Order: sequence, then C-alpha cells, then structure tokens
Amino acid sequence: MDGADRRGWARIHGWGRRRRGWGGVAAMAAACAVAVAATAAPLHDTADDAVRQAQSTASVQQASAQNTCDHPEASLPPSGASGTSVQRIIRRGKLVVGVDQNSYLWGYRDPTSGNIVGFDIDLVKAIAQDILGDANAVTYKTVPTAKRFEAIRKGDVDMVVRTVTINCQRLQQEQVLFSAAYFEAGQQLLVPKQGSSITAFDGSLKGKKVCTAEGSTGQTKLEEDGHGARVVLVPNQLDCLVRMQLGQVDAVFTDNALAAGQAAQDPTTHLVGKRVTTEYYGVAMNKNDKDLVRRVNQVLQQYTAGGSSSPWMQAYRKWLQADLPGQVPPQPLYSGN
Repeated sequence: MDGADRRGWARIHGWGRRRRGWGGVAAMAAACAVAVAATAAPLHDTADDAVRQAQSTASVQQASAQNTCDHPEASLPPSGASGTSVQRIIRRGKLVVGVDQNSYLWGYRDPTSGNIVGFDIDLVKAIAQDILGDANAVTYKTVPTAKRFEAIRKGDVDMVVRTVTINCQRLQQEQVLFSAAYFEAGQQLLVPKQGSSITAFDGSLKGKKVCTAEGSTGQTKLEEDGHGARVVLVPNQLDCLVRMQLGQVDAVFTDNALAAGQAAQDPTTHLVGKRVTTEYYGVAMNKNDKDLVRRVNQVLQQYTAGGSSSPWMQAYRKWLQADLPGQVPPQPLYSGN
C-alpha cells in the first residue's frame, strides 16, 4: 500500500451499531501473530427450521467426481483419528493458523483488546479445542491473500482459515486440500451510494476501475469477463475500500460476505446487482495432511450440529447475521476416498 493509501485508512467511517469505540481500520494492521481469547455468543431461537432442513437434506452426501472437479467442495470423510499431521500439532502444543486481520466481521483486530476476532476466528478456536483441548492454543499468522497457499506449501502454517474459496484451480495447482464447506458466498460489487453509474456486473463497468485482491476469485472472474472494466489489483481486499474512498477506483469486486463487512465499515457504500458466482469457503490445508483434513471435517460436523443452538449459529448471530441475514451452514459434501 502506498503513502496515499495509508493516509486513507483514517478516512474509513465509524462502525454504527455494536461498533462504538473503533477508531478506524489502522488498528487492524498491528502485529502479525497473537493468541486471542473467545467471547461466547448468546443463544436465540432463530433459523431452527432452515438449519435442520439444510443439515437433514444431505448431512453426509457422497460425491465420486472429486478428481474431475465436478464438485470441488467434496472433501474427505470426517474422522477423529490422530494421524501424523495431527500428532505434529499435538507435539508442538500449538495450532499455527494463517488468518486475516483486516476483514471486518471475519478476521480483524479488535481495537479495544488488540486480539484478532471474527467468524473465522471462532472456527479456529473450535479446531484448537478439539485437537489440543485448549481453544487458545493457537499461533495466528496474518497472511495476505496472494500468499495464503504459499504459506501452506512451505509449512509456515498448519492451515489457513481466511474466507478461502474452494475451487478446482486451487485444488489442482496450489497443492492444497480443503475441508468441507463452512460458508456459502459469491462475488458482488460494492460501490459508493452517491455518484456511481455502476448498477451491476454488466456493461456499466466499461471503462471503470474495479479493484480486487490479487490471487482472489474476484480477479479470476474479472479476467474471464470483466465487461470492459479496468482491473486494479491489491495485496489485501480492504485496500480496495481505501482506494475507493480516495477516489482511485470506482468499485470493489469481492465476496459478498466480505463486501457486507466493508459496507458496515463505510455506510456511504452499498452492494449493487446480484451475486454473480456461488462459492464455498473451506479450511485450506497441505495436500499431504489428509488426516488433518478429516479431523477438521469432524470438528465442522460437530460445529454445525444442533440447529439454532449450534456453535456455527452462535458465531453467525454474533458476527454476521445483522449484515448477512438468512444464512445457514452449507450441507457437507464428501468424496468416497
């Protein structure tokens, strides 16, 4: 990020409801690795029927087409076994996880506590609790979007939990495996409420500067069919919001789940058009750590079970429901391997 961008961080607006005390996004760019403590979410009787329907429809579907990538979200069946990869983590006594510290609601640095918190972080804690018996036995390493898979390949982290979309290209080229899906999202445009002629992912983008993160699925979609947009790439998605506030780009193209968080940060922006892709977030791990993938899938099975009282729904109500209503856990899809 250049000097103008850094100055622009201070321009990000207040947080509105449940966001008082936040002095801007600059606080999220502090240290790169901390251990944080979780806050329990209150229980409410909402979304019971939707959750039960999603889970009962196909809680354990089988997909035989993973190798052809017809179903990239198909993961290895769950298992509670402690294989080589899980034992490595147990011996170390810490789960090392690549996360974001700039994605509001998902993984961001709380300005009061200094801890990294969010929906993704609550899932990390559940994994640590299952493997190590301690939700706080985590070393967090912040990684930019374009470096997520490199960190996994090099062994710098055990996994990345950072709104990572599951897709064929990543399975085939990045040497990673994914857990079962834990959230459904899709690419959508974020624009200023005032003065923007962009109405959707269509011809209104012609000649406009559209910002997305390098290495993201947003970049892939824009390169496939950008409707004449001029693509601007940045290391991290939040940089796009800053550039749009500075007038350097006309729109942000990112997952609607992330864009909703950015719109919450800056109420002068909003989402336009429809979601143009369907994507699933998964926990990314090294392709050789199959026992760890299976273990994480068991954690997810437990994490999403229990209807409106499930840990997933508690985290969803705490972090996302106000800005992304109507969500339920995606049904898991497993390969037969």
